[in-house]
Amino acid sequence: MNSKKTAAVRGRPRDFDIDKALDKAMRVFWRKGYLGTSLSDLTKSMGINRPSLYSAFGDKQSLFHKALDHYADGPSAYLREALKEPTARAVVEHILLEVVEMSTDSRNPGCLLVHGAFSCGDPSDPIRQEVAERRESIEGDLKKRFNRAIVEGDLPRDADAGALARFVLTINVGIAVQAATGATRAELLRVAEIVLGAWPPMKASLPRRTTSRRRGH
Repeated sequence: MNSKKTAAVRGRPRDFDIDKALDKAMRVFWRKGYLGTSLSDLTKSMGINRPSLYSAFGDKQSLFHKALDHYADGPSAYLREALKEPTARAVVEHILLEVVEMSTDSRNPGCLLVHGAFSCGDPSDPIRQEVAERRESIEGDLKKRFNRAIVEGDLPRDADAGALARFVLTINVGIAVQAATGATRAELLRVAEIVLGAWPPMKASLPRRTTSRRRGH
């Protein structure tokens, strides 16, 4: 996130680091969900008062929006990075191994998008709609990547790119939920292995991604 853009607010200079404060807010939302998070929770964790919060981030909904952006650029950036892998199988491997590593890190309680959606029961709720739009955007990008794989001959010509994208993200979310309820890293890696074992074989001439780059978030 560009701290200069975020910090561009009139008035006296702030006495706190806006990016660090945003990271703390993101982790409160991540742990408690949108509805479960109070302004007192946020100000206490961020180490600022309410006027400072409103001045820097706007209201709670605006702060959550910024927290989702921060999440996309940080802990869940692996979803975007995975699209750069040379094969469809490597894309899936990257996503699944990274979500296992992230979700089984004690600092990362499941998935922020899932918590945000589950905490808003009304489908018309703007927070739930925003979370759904972000999920659909990720799914759309993955579908495009799988369509490219079909054109390149990396996936069968009759493969359903949309269904494959939805399948991978369903497993991705499922791993995060399982981790949040106590599943171990070894158990979830086994799930990833089963998914990868069922994936259509790749061309022998294409490189295979074999290691996971553990993120420090």
